[in-house]
Amino acid sequence: MVRIYVVYNYGQYNHLIHRMLRDMEVETKLIQNTTPVDELKELDGLVIGGGPSLERVGNCREYVRELNVPILGICLGHQLIADVFGGKVGKGQIGGYAEVAVRIIQDDPLFDGFPEEIKVWASHMDEVKMLPEGFVRLAESDICQVEAMKHKNMPIYGVQWHPEVYHSQYGNELYRNFVEICRK
Repeated sequence: MVRIYVVYNYGQYNHLIHRMLRDMEVETKLIQNTTPVDELKELDGLVIGGGPSLERVGNCREYVRELNVPILGICLGHQLIADVFGGKVGKGQIGGYAEVAVRIIQDDPLFDGFPEEIKVWASHMDEVKMLPEGFVRLAESDICQVEAMKHKNMPIYGVQWHPEVYHSQYGNELYRNFVEICRK
């Protein structure tokens, strides 16, 4: 059984990510962001959940730098990954949660089976403003150029939206695809 933990960054949807993975029969646990990195070295994958600010991410920077497993950053997790790799994070045009039409602009296993455009639930209070070096853009919207990204050489992904909520299309598929990436 594949083992993927979810890092709790004080975001309101982290429990939904955990439940979604559990329902996919993944061995999963919701862990505090202060969990020592050494306790996570045997995982098959890690999801870094959303939360209020980059100032409260605990050990998440170490997870991104030191773990050699697939990582998926959701909202704040996406922004954290960009920050760790030298990208820029800043205020978005639109704060608060709203429906956003996201265009998939690059083929990738994370988006297998997706149409070119999906409607998702996202907050753009903060967003990735500049793609980090070594990453490719996977998706964009009219309000944000970096809705999704992936490291060119490592299985490190970030998405601005919340695939785990009911309002996001293809959320189950995104997590299923990530589980498959973790199985390899």
